[in-house]
Amino acid sequence: MGSRILICRNLWPIAGLPYTPRVNEVEIKFPLPDLPAMERCLRRTGFRRITPRTHEMNVLYDLPAGPLRRRGEILRLREFGGKWKLTHKSKGAAKRHKSRVELETAIADGKKMDAILRALGFRPSFRYEKFRSEWTDGKGHVVLDQTPIGDMGEIEGTARWIDATARRLGLSPRDYITDSYGAMFLQWKKRARSKATEMTFAAVRSTKP
Repeated sequence: MGSRILICRNLWPIAGLPYTPRVNEVEIKFPLPDLPAMERCLRRTGFRRITPRTHEMNVLYDLPAGPLRRRGEILRLREFGGKWKLTHKSKGAAKRHKSRVELETAIADGKKMDAILRALGFRPSFRYEKFRSEWTDGKGHVVLDQTPIGDMGEIEGTARWIDATARRLGLSPRDYITDSYGAMFLQWKKRARSKATEMTFAAVRSTKP
């Protein structure tokens, strides 16, 4: 959730320096059947909201042959409340929690970053959007997402803190989801028999039977 430094793996090492990623993202998602009730629960358990409900648009990029998708990696350009970030996520591991290296940096101009990526041969491969609010207790973060395929929550922090927070919020490990939003969208498409090609509100609405 904090500031992260982007290191491009394909350009490393530079001047003989080894590639040493240092930022690990550890998180789980969970279904959110009653968002207002979860907001009340967060307040009761000592969380404060640091970002109100804010629109977020995400675009994933890949080369034409799809090497990032095959390796399970993500290159993402995100606009959140008028601010832009470029993020690379490694494949990582999904056991009880999802853990992977996440490298991220703020971008001043998202449209120019899109043009740079396209000039380098990258093309948008998937778009997804949501409305997100962010909460913290000073030790980790909980986010509440309203997405085109349903409401979801996410807990990010240390593995021990995630489990303790989940218990405080009335969740059990059975509620944990370690899939990405891309994978969840494909599962939803199959269940809903939807022809939507992206996880945006307009695309999902336009393909409803």
